[in-house]
Amino acid sequence: MSKSLRDGRRRPAAGRRRSASRPFWTAWSALLSDTLRRWLRRALVALLLVFVVAPLALILIYRFVPPPVTPLMLIRLVEGQGLRRDWMPWEEISPHLRESVIASEDNLFCAHSGFDWRSLEAAAKAYAAGARAGGGSTISMQTAKNLFLWPSRSVIRKGMEVPLTAALELLWPKRRILEVYLNIAELGPGIYGVEAASQHYFERPARDLSQAQASRLAAVLPNPLEWRPQPPGGYVQRRAGVIRTRIRQLGPMLDCVRG
Repeated sequence: MSKSLRDGRRRPAAGRRRSASRPFWTAWSALLSDTLRRWLRRALVALLLVFVVAPLALILIYRFVPPPVTPLMLIRLVEGQGLRRDWMPWEEISPHLRESVIASEDNLFCAHSGFDWRSLEAAAKAYAAGARAGGGSTISMQTAKNLFLWPSRSVIRKGMEVPLTAALELLWPKRRILEVYLNIAELGPGIYGVEAASQHYFERPARDLSQAQASRLAAVLPNPLEWRPQPPGGYVQRRAGVIRTRIRQLGPMLDCVRG
């Protein structure tokens, strides 16, 4: 028998072997695809739970219940700074302190819906130009950051602030936002909230602070680990004076936190 005939007879067998192997690889690829799809679905559900459902649930709970702890408090504890904090309801916080914090941190707090777009635009331009991008963060944004996020200037963290801030503004009244902020803000090494800070620096409760004391306490909010309200340095004293002047200028723009 010629060699060409022998080769011709073998080819169908090789073809059968190749065709027989295809279903195996097809089934294996389908199994891998199904497994990958299931894994991706589960990962997506987990991400939704962690970054959407859980924060929304906590925002609803914290509308009525004091937050027990914040990420920053835990980070500072690990760093060895301790934790001193005493929750005070709205009625037990000096009106001078409410007004001073707004005059210091967010003049448009009563008017905006969580974001000061002009300040954010200016901060974004400064960041793009390579300059230090300060400002632009409202009290609502700081409350969202303090409640759920970590201390960082990263774009990712800033981006995560946006939906959290929108949810706070949608689900909480302005007074609740400021009340929570005043109770969780860092005001010194291991000191959180205005009551603990008032007792530590002035040896009196937050409801009894004078305007001068309240303005000095508000003045250290941008850098509470470096500045002290008592005894105040020259910069804190000057900043406190600016805050008191601004309170008079704001007038009715502070009505949402008065009374």
